Amino acid sequence: MKLYYQTIGTGQPLVILHGLFGSSDNWRAVAKQLATQAQVITVDLRNHGHSPHSSEQTYALMVEDLAELFERLKLDKVDIIGHSMGGKVAMAFSQRYPQWLRRLVVVDIAPRQYDDEHSAIFRALLALDLSLYTSRNEVDDALKIALPNKTVRQFLLMNLAINGEQLSWRNNLQALYDNYSQLLVTVCEDETIMIPSCFIRGGQSDYVGDEDEDLIRTCFPYAELATIEQAGHWVHAEAPQQFLTKITEFLDYD
Repeated sequence: MKLYYQTIGTGQPLVILHGLFGSSDNWRAVAKQLATQAQVITVDLRNHGHSPHSSEQTYALMVEDLAELFERLKLDKVDIIGHSMGGKVAMAFSQRYPQWLRRLVVVDIAPRQYDDEHSAIFRALLALDLSLYTSRNEVDDALKIALPNKTVRQFLLMNLAINGEQLSWRNNLQALYDNYSQLLVTVCEDETIMIPSCFIRGGQSDYVGDEDEDLIRTCFPYAELATIEQAGHWVHAEAPQQFLTKITEFLDYD
């Protein structure tokens, strides 16, 4: 599958992978900052953003999608930043194609199995009849009861495409929901990956706990772990300067 991507800057290639319900657009501000030191390539994973839709969604398929992009762009010795689901894609890619990687950054996710935390969001979005609405504000109002967290709603509504008075979701919600169990699974199980890695977690997030440290270090012996205390799951958005400082330090872009 030919993934959609955006490129900014020149130098050391740095690929950024978003999380579930995200897109390359979510990383625009971070990419702009990092582009002063690297060639930043932000990617839309399958069924997200402007990339093609498919009825299938597994980590193995997303890894091969990424490999096709690397070959198309003739990339070599690339750094990867992956957030949440994108972090699992990055880990799985480092297992399958270690020869293409220089350094790996995984943001607020561990390689383990996760519990279902998104089915309520899927149901709320899929229950909407978008033909009844003509603006983002109207959709926001319609979601308030099912999804009371304003920050979550604003993040989700970034996926809403508006063409005149026609609204549609850019991401393939039904396929993502149908394959959601595949996105919760363990990656890199029983593997030892020798790539220099940095796992960054939000101190206010419960995605990566102290109990995950042993698993991370078993799979990634050359990993360092960092906590940005004031951030939640969206570390790069909630504490951008601290995040960028850690990234540039680890990737040695100074």
